[in-house]
Amino acid sequence: MVKTKEECQAMIHKSFQHPTVRFLRERLDKAGCAVGAKFFKAVTCNQKRAGYYERGVGVKVCSNYMRFQDEVNQVVIHELIHVFDHCVAMLDWSDCAHIACTEIRANHLSGDCHYMRELLRGFMKLQGHEPECVRRRVLQSISRHRSCVGHAAKDSMEAVWDICYNDTKPFDTAP
Repeated sequence: MVKTKEECQAMIHKSFQHPTVRFLRERLDKAGCAVGAKFFKAVTCNQKRAGYYERGVGVKVCSNYMRFQDEVNQVVIHELIHVFDHCVAMLDWSDCAHIACTEIRANHLSGDCHYMRELLRGFMKLQGHEPECVRRRVLQSISRHRSCVGHAAKDSMEAVWDICYNDTKPFDTAP
């Protein structure tokens, strides 16, 4: 059963206790980009998506696609990696390569492609699933951007793959 905006907002606040969420918020604070509780908002989304980061506004979590606390935690972690990249790397959100890089990092570092999540999605590969999942999810995400139309999405992802997949900041290693 999906959550109301009010239920989802409470779940967002509960996610602030998650160790990875706390770690990312602390790193953002140290980088001069503090994000308070009002930076996160539960919304109803028209597109099928879990959430998104809106520059200058904050992180939106799509309550109509959330069922469990773990899902909310994952969305918040994923989007905080985008916030970190925007803050520290000064992303150009009109550059497909920049968008691809932050999506690679967010999908890789957030745990979105953990093998149990992949099994629940119906992907049964036991070896090499993580980079394959990251590639699939990156292409799904960046294909929505105007600057990543057609071959630009895949070409941009491939061009930045090695650097961005191996960039684990602010973590010491990929979680």
